[in-house]
Amino acid sequence: MTSKAQQWSSQRAFILAVTGAAVGLGNIWRFPYMTGENGGSAFLLLYILFVLILGLPVMMAEIMVGRAGRAGPMQSLMNMARENGASPQWRHIATLGAVTLFLILSFYGVVSGWSLAYIGKSISGDFAGQPPNVIGGIFGQFLENVPLLLICHLIFMVLTMAVVARGVTQGLERLNNLLMPLLYLLLLLLAGYAVTTPGFGEAMKWLFLPNPEAITWKATLDAMGHAFFTLAIGACALMAYGAYMPPEQSLPKAVIAVAILDVGVALLSGIAIFSVVFSHGMEPAGGPGLMFVTLPIAFSDITGGTWLSAAFFVLLLLATWTSSINLAEPMVAMLIDKGWRRGQAAFAVGVAVWAMGVLSALSFNVLSDVFPLQALGGIFAGKTVFDLVSSIPPDIFLPLGGLLIAIFATRVMPASDGRAALGGGEAFYRRWRKITVMISAPLVALVLFVSLLKLWGVF
Repeated sequence: MTSKAQQWSSQRAFILAVTGAAVGLGNIWRFPYMTGENGGSAFLLLYILFVLILGLPVMMAEIMVGRAGRAGPMQSLMNMARENGASPQWRHIATLGAVTLFLILSFYGVVSGWSLAYIGKSISGDFAGQPPNVIGGIFGQFLENVPLLLICHLIFMVLTMAVVARGVTQGLERLNNLLMPLLYLLLLLLAGYAVTTPGFGEAMKWLFLPNPEAITWKATLDAMGHAFFTLAIGACALMAYGAYMPPEQSLPKAVIAVAILDVGVALLSGIAIFSVVFSHGMEPAGGPGLMFVTLPIAFSDITGGTWLSAAFFVLLLLATWTSSINLAEPMVAMLIDKGWRRGQAAFAVGVAVWAMGVLSALSFNVLSDVFPLQALGGIFAGKTVFDLVSSIPPDIFLPLGGLLIAIFATRVMPASDGRAALGGGEAFYRRWRKITVMISAPLVALVLFVSLLKLWGVF
């Protein structure tokens, strides 16, 4: 059970904490390159649609369970299942979540480490006045520097687990109060710069002009997975945050605020990045390195860009730091429920995640020609370790976890606990449950089923 001292101090603190957990690489790094690979406006439309009809209801469900359970995800699921006479095996939703979080954090820590390196490159003036091809070359050379990649990954994981070892509320609240407003301010500055670029108009058309022909099953699956990924739902991570939420705070208002802020960051990032892409005749489908090439190009054109670039990557590092803490906390909480001390659990999780992340880091150099699951074919063919852990867990495991959480919250969790944890009154609870049962859960199941068949080559 959580103590009052462990709870968030205010509604604002909770919203900033969950936004800090959600906003990070998913919005600023992954959204642009996923949008680039899936047809621009088609992906954006699907992403926003899934945030509204899937993300919001499932996010409420996940936080509800944590808020009602007031314990770690596995313990909360098991206790409420027993309370309603259901099987305690429902606790293994948290096991699936922990595996998903482990795999996601392993690549997340690697890419976040890139931000750490790019702070130094910005301060040293590596990008100042350089043409796009040179800046692109700098990124390519960086990915070949194995020792630097591994050291940056190690430093980032140490920073993450140091906060987790202190406890979520103590470690995050002050950081989020300062970080999130600064990040939005700098993104607004970048979007303002984008308006002045020659590619701004083309970028806006590409992002917002409807393009139904680009809507494919792959784009649909990617958009659904990305909605879950950017909102940090589907892996029981937000259950841990819900456990620290005081009963007097409004859950529906908090979730809606988080979703608006989350989508806002993605849109600002997309406008800034694709304006640069089209201004310099670059390829929108630039892959994972898109942000690390386009934004240094943008900063190199701005007066004082060296320091603005450094400031941006500092803020990005901090944003990914809070998100990674959110990813690590449920894994640590599971070990604590088994009797581990928090410090021991944080150390064990940190070491295991770093070791797995080494394989992702090496996927860009010495293991670039290694495809571990090639023999399985289908969605596994031609994918490196980084490709596998950066696509399958976010796009498949998170929606699957979200589906199971939605079923648990509507079918297994005692209705009295759900009403009390959700807030908003009896009428609101009934509307939420109806939407979740009749729209959200069936749609997730349908998209997962058809997309998996399609990607596996069944039809």
